[in-house]
Amino acid sequence: MFYNVLNAKKMIDSSKMFEKMTLLEKDNSSLSLIAIKKEEIIDTHTSVCDAAVYLVEGKIELHFDAQMFTLEENDILMFKKDHQHKVRALKDSKFLLIKI
Repeated sequence: MFYNVLNAKKMIDSSKMFEKMTLLEKDNSSLSLIAIKKEEIIDTHTSVCDAAVYLVEGKIELHFDAQMFTLEENDILMFKKDHQHKVRALKDSKFLLIKI
């Protein structure tokens, strides 16, 4: 077992284009920190795991078929696997992606 204190706001730079840092990974589960620049889009894709997005800073939209959710700092959105979605940054943003 290990212990480590991390500061998600300082770990990666959201002023650059898409950046992803995987912090933990086992089988299909993972914890990743993602930074995206304002107006950047992560194209439509499908998660193979149930997942949660925790917005550390910024503002993003998550689009699922006909539904759109806007997340602001400290918001969490949880969703089931096999649902197509895309992400759009409304501001330079950082979020944790938790795949379970």
